[in-house]
Amino acid sequence: MITIAYIGFGVSVREYHIPYIENRTDAAVKYVYRREEDIAEFAEYEPFYPEIRFTTDLEEVLNDPEVDMVTVSAPDEFHVPYAKRILNAGKHCLVEKPFAPTAKEAKEVFALAREKGLVCMPNQNRRFDADFLALKEVIESGKIGTVVRLEGHYDYFRPNGWYDTLGTLYNLGVHTVDQIIGYFGMPDQVRYDVRSIAHPESGDDYFDIDFFYGNSKVTVSTSMCVLIDYPRFTLHGTNGSFTLPPVLHNSGKKKAVGRHVINTADAPKERWGTLVYKDEKGIAVTEEWPVGCAHYERVYENFFDVMRGKAEKCIKDEEVVRVLEILEEATDFARESHRRFGK
Repeated sequence: MITIAYIGFGVSVREYHIPYIENRTDAAVKYVYRREEDIAEFAEYEPFYPEIRFTTDLEEVLNDPEVDMVTVSAPDEFHVPYAKRILNAGKHCLVEKPFAPTAKEAKEVFALAREKGLVCMPNQNRRFDADFLALKEVIESGKIGTVVRLEGHYDYFRPNGWYDTLGTLYNLGVHTVDQIIGYFGMPDQVRYDVRSIAHPESGDDYFDIDFFYGNSKVTVSTSMCVLIDYPRFTLHGTNGSFTLPPVLHNSGKKKAVGRHVINTADAPKERWGTLVYKDEKGIAVTEEWPVGCAHYERVYENFFDVMRGKAEKCIKDEEVVRVLEILEEATDFARESHRRFGK
């Protein structure tokens, strides 16, 4: 039995972590640590988890010999300090995105994990989004031929930017860039267009990042000024095209308070993709492409297998480092652009 503790009790832990553990027979959650100043924020949720011990004493968690791994879901600036503290306590560590502020700090954490003989990995769970899995299925089916152009959008309409001043790169780009690096590998070239519309002096709320793979081009894009949603993905190949509906971030839906339940049903038909390709006779064929459900449990399944020595990490250290290098380069581009052209 693998015993888990969590640092933090925000939406990520309640919706993207605990629900994927609670029904397993080989793992259980023992602790949730949150700081004294955070108790009031999460108090309404705690009664829904009577089996978990809530504590404000991190040493209690780290000194408990039953605890095998600790998942960090604290504010971004605490990810590296907590990860190092966990590893030095002899526990395996899963860290929410972004894994670290810089590639240099990520390398330090990975080096410490290797020194201690422990597993440390980020929770880049959106590699297993339902729509991204469907996109991969289409590419691997061979029906579109060779990928020529892929464009992915993850947009909102927030005229005041992302959380007022915080940037989109480390909040959203960390996922979309990771999807591309994780699937397509290391690009031959990366090109940036990063801007700050609402708060030119700080953060970023618009980016287009282009990845070049030989003769193929992949773009991830995010803007806070999109009121008519783009398709989530638009894919063109040498033999066909594919598109997936928007993510509908502007729908205004709100989640109820309570214990989160995973939806394991396939997506409804209106969320399916459209594939158009030429058959062996050169005739255009149109297919509806089903979209299943997200499989965020695969991060934990892989993490446990790595702990047991049965697998390699599905999110490799070098991929994490390259993603952070790209985010740093994109941030530097935005700062330089503001210095040169900002008003």
